[in-house]
Amino acid sequence: MNTEALITMIAAQGIVILFTGYFFYRVLTTKPKTEPDSFSDNDDIPQEDRKL
Repeated sequence: MNTEALITMIAAQGIVILFTGYFFYRVLTTKPKTEPDSFSDNDDIPQEDRKL
């Protein structure tokens, strides 16, 4: 393997590793979205208007 091929291979693998590490870090440090805790919070009818 000549020098140019070795440099290209190492550079390509390094870029892939950096991108993978960056996005893995972003996934692990992203705060969760606030969503309703229960199915009843998703209803269109307010709870005080519901008939049991």
